[in-house]
Parts: sequence; C-alpha cells; structure tokens
Amino acid sequence: QILSKGELQVSDKERHTQLEQMFRDIATIVADKCVNPETKRPYTVILIERAMKDIHYSVKPNKSTKQQALEVIRQLKETMQIERAHMRLRFILPAKEGKKLKEKLKPLIKVIESEDFQEQLEIVCLIDPGCFRELDELIRSETKGKGSLEVLSLKDVEEGDEKLE
Repeated sequence: QILSKGELQVSDKERHTQLEQMFRDIATIVADKCVNPETKRPYTVILIERAMKDIHYSVKPNKSTKQQALEVIRQLKETMQIERAHMRLRFILPAKEGKKLKEKLKPLIKVIESEDFQEQLEIVCLIDPGCFRELDELIRSETKGKGSLEVLSLKDVEEGDEKLE
C-alpha cells in the first residue's frame, strides 16, 4: 500500500536545491524573452535574478517554469523597464483580401517595417509575442488558407557593443 500510494520523502536540502534550480530556470527564460525597451538589448540572467529577489518572488514548485516566467515579467514591469522582445513576421496575403485584412491586423501590429503590394500584399512587421496565436487564426480564417504567415525571427534584439558618443 505504501509503495503504490505513498509519497517519496524529499529532504530539506534536496527541496532547497530543486527550488533554487527552478528560480534560475525562470530567470533564464525571462532574460531570454525580454529586452530593455529603450535600448532593445537583452538583460543578463544575474540582473533578472537580482530583480526577482528585490520583488520577493517565491517559486511555486507545482507550476511550470514558463508559466511562472510570464508571471514574473508582469510583476517586473511594475518596478523596472522590461518588455517582451518583439517577433518579426512576414505576411503574404492575396490581393483581394489584403486591404480588408490589413485593417483588422493593424491593432495587433507594433511596427510595420516594409510593405509591398503588387499581385500580393507582403508585410514585414514586429508584433508582441502574446498576439501571435490571434494573428495566425485571423489570417487563416479570413484568407481560407491562401494567406501565409512566416516567422522571420522570434525576438528582435540589438546585438554587439553599444556605441558611446
């Protein structure tokens, strides 16, 4: 009975190590997905860990690290400048639905980088990753499978050294 229904006892040190590992994993996910909105540069994991300690974030062992990371991002927005790195996408829409669909897509798009309208409407833009599923469903339903959505980059960040003037 104990073997089939019982729970494994976890020592204090093991539990502490496991929670510490989850804390680090959450900080890594946040650092990977977020940027400083002013410089468009990623934050370091150590800086995120320190910020998480400052807001007294406690790890929940029964929730996934990704769920908790999204929660941490929301909480960190209140105390520091942080936002999700935008995704770069390319839409290719059929000409007749293009104009009508573009109006519906406008509120979900952050920045339109280029727009090309010949026999098809082609838009390269930046969006908030939270809107991706909504955009994808909208394009599929409106164009009945004729329009395409291509992810050019999962996160738009500045790389390299910063130039001081």
